[in-house]
Amino acid sequence: MKLRKIKNYDREHKKSFEFISNLFEFRADTIAAIYKIRWQIELLFKQIKQNFPLKYFLGDNEYAIKIQIYCILIINLLMGVVKKSLKRQWSFSNLVSICRIHLFNYIHLTKFLESTENDWELDIENDGQLGLSDDYLATG
Repeated sequence: MKLRKIKNYDREHKKSFEFISNLFEFRADTIAAIYKIRWQIELLFKQIKQNFPLKYFLGDNEYAIKIQIYCILIINLLMGVVKKSLKRQWSFSNLVSICRIHLFNYIHLTKFLESTENDWELDIENDGQLGLSDDYLATG
């Protein structure tokens, strides 16, 4: 089997990487870009496995499993959007954990995540609801 060794220097991280490939028709920088994209996919699956573990499936047919996987991908995307919209810096795993804990609490999510200390005060005017403001109650 013929293989070729490709060396690539990443200026952003100031590191040198070596790849082994059997693709001789592609240039070295193209193969390095393919590996970089593949690594991003690996990181996505690692993030999903760490933050959304599937200990058991709710169904045993192909469609039930696909639906659960699609739901996890959608939740991962939504958590990414929430993380980018916040001014306060959260690690992805902490953000997912906080949202999982408060899934059934009536709180304004972004206000709570921006100021977790202040949002835990009971609002007596709103029937003791946690962290609900008037504008949130009006919009639902």
